[in-house]
Amino acid sequence: MERDYYEVLGVSRDAAEDEIKRAYRKMALKYHPDHNPGNAEAEQKFKEAAEAYDVLRDPEKRARYDRFGHAGVQGGTGGFGSAEDIFSHFSDIFGDLFGFSTGGGRSSRAMAGADLRYNLTISFDQAAKGAEITIKLPKHVTCPDCKGSGAAPGSKAETCRHCNGTGQVRRSQGFFQIAMPCPICQGSGRVISKPCPKCKGEGITTDTRELQVRVPAGVDTGTRLRVRGEGEPGVHGGPPGDLYVVLTVEQDKRWQREGQDLVYTLEITFVQAALGHRAEVPGLDGPLPLEIPKGIQSGSLLRLAGEGMPYPGRKTRGDLLVEVRVLTPTKLSPRQEELLREFEAATEQGPLEKVKKAAKKIGKAMGID
Repeated sequence: MERDYYEVLGVSRDAAEDEIKRAYRKMALKYHPDHNPGNAEAEQKFKEAAEAYDVLRDPEKRARYDRFGHAGVQGGTGGFGSAEDIFSHFSDIFGDLFGFSTGGGRSSRAMAGADLRYNLTISFDQAAKGAEITIKLPKHVTCPDCKGSGAAPGSKAETCRHCNGTGQVRRSQGFFQIAMPCPICQGSGRVISKPCPKCKGEGITTDTRELQVRVPAGVDTGTRLRVRGEGEPGVHGGPPGDLYVVLTVEQDKRWQREGQDLVYTLEITFVQAALGHRAEVPGLDGPLPLEIPKGIQSGSLLRLAGEGMPYPGRKTRGDLLVEVRVLTPTKLSPRQEELLREFEAATEQGPLEKVKKAAKKIGKAMGID
C-alpha cells in the first residue's frame, strides 16, 4: 500500500506551499544518503519524500491527488530511480541545504536585484500639498575604466587553470558527485592578475543618480513610497530590485497632527467666552473664520469639517479641531477690579439683562468689543 503523501511529509491536507517545502527540506536532511550510509530504509524514505513533494508542490498534481488519490497522479510523479535524480530535480532545495550547486555547471537562473531604502525628510507643507522631490541615489554601475571586466586597462582576465574556466570543481561524496565553487577563481572561471585600480577588480563602481519622487498629499512619517525598478541590478538578466523611499515629516508649530486631523489651540478671554466671539484660525489653505458660541468652556473642541490633512490618493480630508482655552487675567487695574465686582454682584442679583450689561462694561474697560 502506498502511503498518503500528506502523511509522508507530516503536514495537513490544507497546508500552504511554504509549509510543504519546509517539511520536505526537513525530511531530505534527515534521510540524506550521506547521513545514512548503507541504510536502505533511509534511502527508501528519501525517495518517498521526494515523490510526495513533487506532487504536493504542483497545484495541478495536488488537485488531482486530492480528488483521485494515487490514481490521479499515476505516471505523473518524478519516478526517481536514484538519489542523483532527486538532487538534479530539486537542485534549488539541496543548494540551499548544503550550500552547493548540484547541476553540471554554475547556476544561470535569473535573479532579481536587491531592494534599496532611501530615508527622505520633507516639510509639513510638502506632506500637506504633495510634491515632486529630486533625490540623489548612489547606485552600482559598470566600471567605466575596465568596462566591467575587472582587469586593468591594457590587460585581460585569464581562464582559471584549476577549473578550466567552468568555475566549479567536482568532489565525490558517497555514491554521487557534487560540484562546488572553484577555490581559486571563487566560481567566476576567470583569474585577474592585474585588477583595475578604479574598481579593484570588481567590474562595478558606485555612481550617483538623480531621481524624481512624487510625494502624494497627506503622507505621514513612516510612509513608504515604492519606486519600481530603481533598486540593484538583477543577476543573469533578472529584473532589478525596487527602491523604497521612507518618509519623515517635519512637525509644524501651528498644529498638532492626529492622523489626518489637525488640532489648533485658540486662546480667548473669559469675556469672549461669556459673550461669544468671532475669530480667525490658520488653515492649510489660509485663514478660516470661526464663530465661538456664548458660554463656551475652556477645553471645548470646535470642529471645522474637511479642513485637515488630505487622505493620500483620495479627494477627502480630515478635520481641523480647534481647542478653546479660556485665559484668566493675572493683573487687573483698580477699575477692572471694580467692574468685576459689579459683575459678580449683578450675577447674584439677576436678572439676565443686568449681567449682560455688566459684562459689556468689563469688556469695554479691557479694550474688548
